[in-house]
Amino acid sequence: MIERIARAKLNLALHVRARRSDGYHAIETLFAFVEHGDVLRVAPGAGRFAVTGAFAAGLDAEPDNLVLRAERAFRDRIAPLPPLDITLDKRLPVASGIGGGSADAAAMLAICADLAGIEGDDPRLFALADALGSDVPACLFGRNALGTGRGERLTEIAAASGTPVLLVNPGVPVATAEVFARWDGTDRGPIAPGDLIEAAAASRNDLEAPARAIAPAIGEVLVWLASQPGVRLARMSGSGATCFALFDDSAACSKAAGIVGATQPGWWCAETALT
Repeated sequence: MIERIARAKLNLALHVRARRSDGYHAIETLFAFVEHGDVLRVAPGAGRFAVTGAFAAGLDAEPDNLVLRAERAFRDRIAPLPPLDITLDKRLPVASGIGGGSADAAAMLAICADLAGIEGDDPRLFALADALGSDVPACLFGRNALGTGRGERLTEIAAASGTPVLLVNPGVPVATAEVFARWDGTDRGPIAPGDLIEAAAASRNDLEAPARAIAPAIGEVLVWLASQPGVRLARMSGSGATCFALFDDSAACSKAAGIVGATQPGWWCAETALT
């Protein structure tokens, strides 16, 4: 059996620069990854697929999971594989701005590459990732990066490994398409220069305002996170609704996680760290 963590993706900053003629948006974003994520387990078998975990129910209505699409695309375009039994342990909220489905697809591509003896940096893998979704190439890359274009053009930047992170989701759904549709069309400029944390702190998430308009609970989470001792940066990730806080030390992060658990039973939270 091969087991792989599909690590949650954070957009430490996300600048929307323009609407493109192909219906997508030109963006600049700072991608980072945390230790927490879904878990994908794959073994030779009879072609079965199962979803388990805390958020399995969120995928019940999805007939064509990204994991299966990634597996099929690999078989069709790169190399044959034996029949596989695949289990997705869904530990991240669905459609929550932290790349759960994209990370799952990227993890499946990486596992397929291992099984077929394909190098992990093979350009064909990244072409498949790009076809599966704008965040999938970054999740396959799996390292801190500046993303441009739709987010698929990646330039690695220095790591900030070990920085404590608290992820908090208020349990409200927000649709990515609706959030992007509410962007006001104003180009507020590029990502700031500097190392990962410095650049993120001097930048912003242009999707935060429209997401908060759709789901005011996001604002409540952000205000609460920003008020916690030891927080270096509190922001929404992607198109929401998951928010994150970077902390100075793990003790402060753990204390904040404990408060969430004790006082906000409707909020999901995960105490983790940047990879």
